[in-house]
Amino acid sequence: MIITPLLVIFLVIVFVLLFLFLNTVDHRKWLSALISVVLTPFVYFFLFYPILNIISNYHHQKYFDSEAWTENPALRYEMIDNTIASDTLIGVSKEQITSLLGKEEWLTWDDAKKAHDTNKWNYALGIKPGAFTTNKECVEITFENDKVIALKTYQEELTYENEK
Repeated sequence: MIITPLLVIFLVIVFVLLFLFLNTVDHRKWLSALISVVLTPFVYFFLFYPILNIISNYHHQKYFDSEAWTENPALRYEMIDNTIASDTLIGVSKEQITSLLGKEEWLTWDDAKKAHDTNKWNYALGIKPGAFTTNKECVEITFENDKVIALKTYQEELTYENEK
């Protein structure tokens, strides 16, 4: 386990809250402090930490990896922020994108042409973890002269096959 300042701060907060609660039950401060020290790791790792993970949407950030992109499509959201920030795919040709990311999953609809736009490819990035997540992450890759000029992330509403 890596001890970080945030971990220490949260442990201190849990300890203080436990101490204050136990002090209302029994006014012997030494006993409340001893029980608080023993209970703090349990309360932190079995109560506080799971609740914190449910309500926050933190996820790991990873560097772009073509093999991981194709093998784990549900975890693509972990790579996209770094890919956009580092301009990894800017200037890459359509053929190279196909070899790196695979065939486009769908094309953007162009209302002016009343047809799909072959210069805007879309890929699903997966669903970010969190208790209240109702959207899936997607990325739109825009081409000009068969070269990538922009990547744009957006969210789509989650739909299920049995919903009508």
